[in-house]
Amino acid sequence: MTVARECLGKVLVHGSTAGRIVEVEAYLGLADRASHAFRGPTSRARVMFGPPGHAYVYFIYGMYECVNFVTERDGTAGAVLIRALEPLAGLATMQRRRPKARRVEDLASGPGKLTLAMGITRKLNGADLVAGPLTLRAQREEPAFETAVGPRIGITHCAAWPLRFSVAGSGFVSG
Repeated sequence: MTVARECLGKVLVHGSTAGRIVEVEAYLGLADRASHAFRGPTSRARVMFGPPGHAYVYFIYGMYECVNFVTERDGTAGAVLIRALEPLAGLATMQRRRPKARRVEDLASGPGKLTLAMGITRKLNGADLVAGPLTLRAQREEPAFETAVGPRIGITHCAAWPLRFSVAGSGFVSG
């Protein structure tokens, strides 16, 4: 949960696109029935059991890819789903990739939307978030914000757990 909160306000960069993370959800590995790691290190979830600081990218609903950050030490599963971004760079590229988005607030306001907008695919599964093509950076001056806490959404197991964190009042969250 600590890492999930600390991801808020950081900047995710891929190619010419970048966005400030405004919404995340924590997934607690083997103890969390909603986590892909719940059944152990399957071929799909193996990255979640690897070293922290890597991307776990998976396909969902037969149409979207989602990006998570692996957060626990090697051998222990845990991840943070990146749910929404405030676009900062590459807006024209994001708009081209998401032509149905009418407002900048809609470009990356959901886990599938942000991967489309930023061109994040399963090819980045396992990518190092420090030295890879997908990087996580701190802003030089991070603006102060309050953190809103609520239940995770879009899942059936353990949905009521207060593991969804967002920048309070941000117009870029998924809703």
